Amino acid sequence: MVPEMGTAIGPIGIWASGMWCDGARAAEAADVASELDDLGFAALWVSAGFGDGIPAAFAGLLDATRRMSIATGILSIWHSTPVQSAEGFAALEKAHPGRFLLGLGASHAVVVDSPERNYERPFSRMVGYLDDLAVVQPAVPPSGMVLAALGPRMLALAADRTAGAHPYFVPVEHTEQARSVLGVGPMLAPELAVVVEVDPEKARAAAREHMSVYLGLPNYTNNLRRFGYGDDDLGGGGSDRLVDAIVAWGDLDQIASRVRAHRDAGADHVSLQVLTADPQQFPREQYRALAEALI
Repeated sequence: MVPEMGTAIGPIGIWASGMWCDGARAAEAADVASELDDLGFAALWVSAGFGDGIPAAFAGLLDATRRMSIATGILSIWHSTPVQSAEGFAALEKAHPGRFLLGLGASHAVVVDSPERNYERPFSRMVGYLDDLAVVQPAVPPSGMVLAALGPRMLALAADRTAGAHPYFVPVEHTEQARSVLGVGPMLAPELAVVVEVDPEKARAAAREHMSVYLGLPNYTNNLRRFGYGDDDLGGGGSDRLVDAIVAWGDLDQIASRVRAHRDAGADHVSLQVLTADPQQFPREQYRALAEALI
């Protein structure tokens, strides 16, 4: 069992990507992050993309906030070397002790495969990556990392070698199973996409647009098959049953109910990815409404 996590994370956070790491919008992102901090969100998880090392945006987001944790959700172990990750972690930890969390993931073949490298044995690669992070100087402490774990082996590795797991694109049933694998102690912090929309047709259309990308990735579809979702559910952007399991939609009470379901199933923290009609705009209005309803 790893030591108690140095980065304290409360129950509700925000998950985000894209424009959050756009240097041209750094000032706007910092302003939004500052407001999220003031609203009481416990953490901001930002996709680290597929470049070398930890993006510079994370330093700016930490500078702009006082209390909330900032986490990579997720940094690809195929793109950032252990040395780059360790150096980036050390710099952020020194500037903002206890507020940065290094989320690591094995990514996907479609993203990784190239003339220079092949996506193979992702579990073994993660084990080797964690081995390297333990010996580079300065080493990354287990308490400062989580894994984007879906299957039982990766979940067990997260429990043994890091502070816990940050599953993405999962139903409540996965949260329940993940907690049983992790046991008591390791953090479980699933991502949950949300659409603040009560019209079923509009809400599910927004959800399917989001889900269509992930339903083309075997890591996610294979995981969903473990919970009884078959070809009829996985095609066409997802059946209504699958859409409703992956994306929480409706009014604020309905979204709060889904968050409670994940928490009751064993989640310590739920990170909300807000889906809107314009993904190039920060959904500040929705963030404020969700904070009022959940925090």
